[in-house]
Amino acid sequence: MRFLAAFALLSVSSGALAQQMPVFTTPAPYAYMKDLSNGAVLFAKGENTQMPPASMAKMMSVYVAFDMLKRGDAKLTQKIHVRPETWKKWHSQGSTMFLSVDEDVTVQDLLHGIVTLSGNDACVVLGEGLAGTEEQYVALMNAMAKKIGLTGSQFANTNGWPDPNEHVTPRDLAIIAERTINDFPGLYKMFYPVQQFTWGKTLGKGDAIVQANRNPLLGKVSGADGLKTGHTEEAGYGFTGSAVQDGRRLVMVIAGLSSFNERISQSVAFMEWGFRAWTQQLIAPAGKVLDRAPVWMGSADSVGLMGPIDLKVTVPRGFGGQRVVKIVYDGPIKAPIKRGQEIGTLVASVPGTPVTRTPLVAAEDVGTAGFFGRIGSAFRTLVLRK
Repeated sequence: MRFLAAFALLSVSSGALAQQMPVFTTPAPYAYMKDLSNGAVLFAKGENTQMPPASMAKMMSVYVAFDMLKRGDAKLTQKIHVRPETWKKWHSQGSTMFLSVDEDVTVQDLLHGIVTLSGNDACVVLGEGLAGTEEQYVALMNAMAKKIGLTGSQFANTNGWPDPNEHVTPRDLAIIAERTINDFPGLYKMFYPVQQFTWGKTLGKGDAIVQANRNPLLGKVSGADGLKTGHTEEAGYGFTGSAVQDGRRLVMVIAGLSSFNERISQSVAFMEWGFRAWTQQLIAPAGKVLDRAPVWMGSADSVGLMGPIDLKVTVPRGFGGQRVVKIVYDGPIKAPIKRGQEIGTLVASVPGTPVTRTPLVAAEDVGTAGFFGRIGSAFRTLVLRK
C-alpha cells in the first residue's frame, strides 16, 4: 500500500514564480545540469538527444577501469605493454599520451594519460591490457552502461573516436559523471583534479613532454575538480564537468559548441550560473524524525523516518515563495527493520522546477513481533485497509 504523508504543503502564485526563476541562455544545442545533493535538475536542453560523445566517452572507459580496481581485478601498479600494432595506429591520431612502442606502462600512468591528457593511445592500451582486446573492453563498457542506467548510449571504441555506431545523451554523460564521483570518491580525487601530467619525450632534444588538463573549469571556477572535454568535427566542442562549493556539488554537460574558446566561456558561465542563480534551503537536519510509518509484524507499531543527511531543496536564489514537501513510503513496513535502512522518500518541489527525491531511512531498529504481537499487527492492518 502506498502511503503519502504531508510534511509541509504550501503553494506559490505562478506570477511571483515567473519573476524569480533563473534563466540561462547558451548557443549550445545540448546542455544539462544537476545538483547532486538532492537530484534537482537545474537546466535541460536536448538532454535525451543522441549525439557523438567524442572524448567524453573516455569517462566510461575510466569508470570501467575504476570498477575493476575496486573489485581487485586490476591494480594501479599493474604494467601493460604497448604493442607495436597499437602504437602504429594511435601514436599520432588526435590527442595522445605520447606512449612509446614496446614500453611497459602502469595502469596508474595510463589513467593519468586518459583523464589529464585525453590520450587516445592510452585508452586503447588500457583496454587491451585489462580485457585482452579493445573490443572486449568495449563490451564491458556497454554492459556497465546498462548496469548504471544509461538509456541512450552505445559505445563502439574506448576513446570516442568517430564511429556511426557510437552515441550518448547529455543525461547519460551526467550519470557517468555522478556515478564516478559517488562510486569511486578516492580514485576520482586521485585522477580527475590533476592539472598537468608529464609523459614521453620530444624528438631531437628528448625533453620531457608536459601537457595541461583541458578541463576549462580548473583554475577558473572554485571547487572544480572534473571531468572530461571532447571534440571532433561532427560533435563540436563539449565538456562534462563538476564542481563543489559549500558542500553543494553540481554536474554539468554542454556540447555542440563551435570553438575551443566558446567551450571555455560557456562552461565557466554555465557552472557559475548553477552556483549563483540557485541555492539550497534546509528542510530538516540529518537525524530528525519527520514522521512515523506503520510496521507490519514488528515488535513496535511504527518506525521513525529520518534523513541520513541534511535534507535540502534547491531553489532560485532569493526565492521568497513556498514549496511542497511530502513523505512517501510503501507500508506498512515489514519487520525486521534495521536503523539506517532505506524505507521511504522525501519528495520536494518548487512550482516550475523538477521534483527532487531524497531517501529516508529508519530511525531505529524494529525487531520481529512475537506470536500475539503478530496477531495484533494483522488485525490492525485489516482495520487500516477497510
